[in-house]
Amino acid sequence: MADLRFRQIHLDFHTSEQIPGIGSEFDPDEFADTLKAAHVNSVTCFSRCHHGWIYHDTARFPERRHPHLTRNLLKEQIDACHQRDIRVPIYITVMWDHFTARRHPEWIAIDETGRQIGTPPFEAGFYRRLCLNTPYVDFLEAQTVEVCETLPVDGIFFDICIPTACSCPACVRSMDEAGLDPANAQHRADFGFEVLRRFQDRLFATVRSHHPEATVFFNSGHVGPKHRRIIDAFTHLELESLPSGGWGYMHFPLAQRFARGLDRDTMGMTGKFHTSWGDFQSFKNPAALDFECLNMLALGAKCSIGDQLHPRGRICKDTYALIGRTYAKVEAAEPWCVGAKPLSDIAVLTPEEFASGHSHAGLPNEALGAARILQESRHQFDLADSHTDLAAYRVVILPDSIPVDSGLAAKLSAFVAHGGAILATHRSGLRPDGSGFALAELGVRLDGDAPFSPDFIVPGQLGSGLADTGHVMYLRGLKVEALPGTEVLSTTLKPFFNREWKHFCSHRHTPADDAADYPGAVRNGRCIYLMHPLFTLYDRLGPLWCKRLVTNALDLLLPDPLVRAGGPSTALVTVTEQAAQSRRVVHLLHYVPERRCREFDIIEDVIPLFHVPVSVRVAGAVTAVTLEPQAEAVPFAQAGDRVEFIVPKVDGHQMVAIACE
Repeated sequence: MADLRFRQIHLDFHTSEQIPGIGSEFDPDEFADTLKAAHVNSVTCFSRCHHGWIYHDTARFPERRHPHLTRNLLKEQIDACHQRDIRVPIYITVMWDHFTARRHPEWIAIDETGRQIGTPPFEAGFYRRLCLNTPYVDFLEAQTVEVCETLPVDGIFFDICIPTACSCPACVRSMDEAGLDPANAQHRADFGFEVLRRFQDRLFATVRSHHPEATVFFNSGHVGPKHRRIIDAFTHLELESLPSGGWGYMHFPLAQRFARGLDRDTMGMTGKFHTSWGDFQSFKNPAALDFECLNMLALGAKCSIGDQLHPRGRICKDTYALIGRTYAKVEAAEPWCVGAKPLSDIAVLTPEEFASGHSHAGLPNEALGAARILQESRHQFDLADSHTDLAAYRVVILPDSIPVDSGLAAKLSAFVAHGGAILATHRSGLRPDGSGFALAELGVRLDGDAPFSPDFIVPGQLGSGLADTGHVMYLRGLKVEALPGTEVLSTTLKPFFNREWKHFCSHRHTPADDAADYPGAVRNGRCIYLMHPLFTLYDRLGPLWCKRLVTNALDLLLPDPLVRAGGPSTALVTVTEQAAQSRRVVHLLHYVPERRCREFDIIEDVIPLFHVPVSVRVAGAVTAVTLEPQAEAVPFAQAGDRVEFIVPKVDGHQMVAIACE
């Protein structure tokens, strides 16, 4: 395991052979001094890029040295940075290498239709994906060995390491020899993952045999449940997540809430770009860069900002003025983040473990909806999978589509037996074949899909903040029967009829005000089940009543949450614990992403909040509550295991330290 530094730069240098003067304006002192002035203490620099070119002296692969490079660029970068105590992990591309793809087309991965995976022949780009079940891996190892033997190595960042269901001749032959069916899509996917695992184990061992303390990371653009099976090849985790580059503002919070449970230090990675990688002469809005980095701290991660060095090697002073402004804030916050462990009441089982056909970056809609609801209601939660130890949690949420086999059923039953609570929605809790509920604790029997869609839920006991009337559910639910002893919390109403060509009314749907013969929500002891896909609905359409149904159910299961806070639902609140300092740290953030353009969300303005009431569950007597890093004392009151105080102002981000005996 690695203990990462807090203020990293990931410095791209993908540079065409058609550009002369590569590195000709590089000044080692200017480069390193600019980084130092911007509060940077780690920078990833390039050995080999997606074009396939090497940027340092190489005796073994002189044909791959960039044809217009006349200096030992990477070595100069490392030496200058090391003189200023700046760490320099080394970047090596893996599955995108334009030089190799052009010279060895037989090494390019093939899809099930026989087409090469990646950039078509006459389109710009180096995205042809190379197969790791070919002799290309021998070159990758040899080039890595040369780096390890000729350069100071703090760490290696291997990029574009993506499990690939490849149908190239080498993979078809290997699958056949292993008794797999290459024509079977699942067999191809499983074999592709095994190929990646073998490659990562091999290269990890290679690096660590030369540099036992070096960090090693294999980037696939997303960290999720698949990493649990390959985590031994990682010293740490870097979560690539540029909100304006396709990941969006909800990707990092979800990925980090899972990654931080894998027993590795974590780093979030955003970019200084207005859009995404390679967007030269663009500058992220300062408030956006502040939020993205400070949110990393609030969620227990270190920070990385992506940039790209100009082909001629001169560092952009304006870019590092922008980055330095943000990293000064990160540096000031670090004393309350070192060794801080996020605290959570709730584990959300991720549908990513079970689903195919995910949304971007592997995040299903129901997971995104759950994250939105829980963040907006200030609940503290982690993303979990079926292997997660649930003992530390008070509630487990199964959002919409979590199948439960016998092993998971036993685990969840034991969790409830030891005092835990479960909130399940829609198809969660069903056996993998969908034949019925595997989890008896939910107290329901499956009767099939609901006969009406949309139907209308009457909140009943889940009605706090809602009108006592039907609320439309836009997606079809399940028809379930409450078993003896199970309490019906919410009922449902029918429409006059399902909308079809023979029967329709107005533009959409019309309630008949007749009760349906199935409940909308039930409670069996410490378990609540709601029959609609509420989390998917919230992610897709955002109905406030869906959020209220979930939060009202959580109020019944978790009446004493870790945090309560006032202010608008756009405010984010997290809690970490620094055990060595005997304190808890509350992070409050208020930055509001807006859809100001068609393609992605923008943060431009900071809207301060004033006089925000906060209540935190604590263990032991509280001795002080202070605003940090201002070191300003805040009046507080403690009653039992809760401490209450008012934060006078949240100007984007505010930490509050709670010192306990």
